[in-house]
Amino acid sequence: MKSIAFLAATLLCTADALQPSRIVHPRQTKAKPTTEPSKPAQLNIQVSQGCYSSKGDLVFNGTTILQSKGFCVNFCVQTLEKPVAAMSGGNQCWCGDSYPPIESIVDDDNCNVGCISYPLEACGGVKFWSVFNTGITLDVDHSKPDEAKASGTGTGNLPKPTQTTIEPPKETVIINNEAPPEKEKKTNTAGIAAGVVVAVVAVVAVAVGAWMYIRKKKNREIEEEHRRNAAVSSFMGKAPSSSGTSITDARLDPVMAQRRMSDGSIADNQDYSRRILRVTNA
Repeated sequence: MKSIAFLAATLLCTADALQPSRIVHPRQTKAKPTTEPSKPAQLNIQVSQGCYSSKGDLVFNGTTILQSKGFCVNFCVQTLEKPVAAMSGGNQCWCGDSYPPIESIVDDDNCNVGCISYPLEACGGVKFWSVFNTGITLDVDHSKPDEAKASGTGTGNLPKPTQTTIEPPKETVIINNEAPPEKEKKTNTAGIAAGVVVAVVAVVAVAVGAWMYIRKKKNREIEEEHRRNAAVSSFMGKAPSSSGTSITDARLDPVMAQRRMSDGSIADNQDYSRRILRVTNA
């Protein structure tokens, strides 16, 4: 009886040990999502550009249970034709035209949240973005830092007050020794030139008037002389008229008046009424 009871107890212990809840399995470890290392961009290939702590100018395009690197990149390329795609929080998709600020690049370990549809692939992190170049273009710039971060927030970054001493304004006397403007020079030159031209014209007009007056006077004298010469020529060339009245000195002897006297006539200056000895050529 004792043997049968021991055997039964042994079987019960063995059965209890073989229950699934009692079986010890090897320790299972959950695989961490991996982040692709950053590489230079290539055309028509989606290439990781690293993990960023700022979204920059990227635009949020919603969440989906199908989120993965390939899904988000294809959406940004085919739907929006954007050169940059990014994932955040495991289910968020972002698209844009530029990378986040270069100052916001962090270690890849910060992008440690797996994609919903493919947990072994990292889709950013909590407030971290896994950024990719979609392959549309290689010429992509980084956006500028956020103004809030650039200027700083909080009282620790406020500038220290500075003491400024304001002095009363001083009177300043400015003596302008510069030459007059070019425009005034041109105006004065033009006035001088105009005066010279007017003076020259006046002198020429006076000279022309004097020349014309002298010429006219000379012509008048020539005409007057010509008339006198013509009158003398007319008078000298005209024959004495027989019927005309002759002018005879009463003191002359009528007989002797018709004769020519020689150069040796005596007492020519005497009274011709007396008869005196005369030598004549008959």
